[in-house]
Amino acid sequence: MATEQDLDPVLARRSRAARWSRWGQRCGYLLFALSVVVFVVGLIIGFSDSIARIVIAAVIAGSIVLAPAIIMGYAVKAAIRHDREQAPHNEQRRSAR
Repeated sequence: MATEQDLDPVLARRSRAARWSRWGQRCGYLLFALSVVVFVVGLIIGFSDSIARIVIAAVIAGSIVLAPAIIMGYAVKAAIRHDREQAPHNEQRRSAR
């Protein structure tokens, strides 16, 4: 049985965007967690150039991945909220015809 998302290309695209957003947020937060763990390890055993580079690289990569993912997540939520708020208006228009 076909779902509404299978029939509506907008809903299918929105679903894909939501999946990519969740994936990006998980990866971004994971990179930030990695940077914190490596930083703590550096505090315990002493900092070296390689530990500092890993921390910096993880923070930069996490920022590059996480920022667009968060924005995309908010966009998907706003589109869903907009559709939900417009549903009563669309029903009124259909019944007026």
